[in-house]
Amino acid sequence: MIALPDTSFLCAMYVRQDNSPAAAAHFKAMPEPLHVSGLLLYEFRQSVRFQVWLHSRDKTKGYPQTIADAALAKLQANLDTGALTIVAAEWADVHSRAEDLSKRHTAAGGHRSLDVLHVATALHLKAREFLTFDTNQRKLAAAEGLKVKP
Repeated sequence: MIALPDTSFLCAMYVRQDNSPAAAAHFKAMPEPLHVSGLLLYEFRQSVRFQVWLHSRDKTKGYPQTIADAALAKLQANLDTGALTIVAAEWADVHSRAEDLSKRHTAAGGHRSLDVLHVATALHLKAREFLTFDTNQRKLAAAEGLKVKP
């Protein structure tokens, strides 16, 4: 496996934002399908649904259901065509690695649970690259020897 993304990368791929051109260019240049974990897919889909909830309460936040539907449909199309492929993880090992990362990095770096789990998943799957636009998560991944892109 060459690369594993986090949620910020998927969000930039499927919902138009400042980082979308960089995500699209990196995705297009990849020599293999983009590998994703079940945890990542859950977090992305939950994030999309949460944005709709935010928007329903305050139109200046989140985005409408039409954008969410389009994002989820594009994601599913990429899964169906094999442009994205779900990789299996041994979650006991991922959790053990996450606990170790948390002990070594969270007190000094302020890392969130799912961010630690995504980096632990990348390490477990022996990814060489970690794809993220999250500044703090970039630091954690780099500290663990992952090449961080884009």
